[in-house]
Amino acid sequence: MATTIQVSKGLAEELKKRKLFDNESYEGIIWDLIEDTLELSEETKKSIEKSRKEIEQGVFYTHEQVKKKLGLN
Repeated sequence: MATTIQVSKGLAEELKKRKLFDNESYEGIIWDLIEDTLELSEETKKSIEKSRKEIEQGVFYTHEQVKKKLGLN
C-alpha cells in the first residue's frame, strides 16, 4: 500500500539535490539514505578484515599489474 508523506520545501530541495538521475523517485533516494546508515553484516565485516590482512601481507595486485594482465597497456 502506497502512502503520501508531507515534507518541507527545504527537505524537498535537499532530496532533489541527491537525485542521481532525473527520473529517480524520492522513494529510491530515501531507500539509498536508509541503506547508507545500516550496519554492515557479519559476513561483510569478516570479508573486510580478511582483505585488510591480505593487504598487510602484500597479497594484492597493483593497477599496473591488473592492466598488464588484462592487456590494457
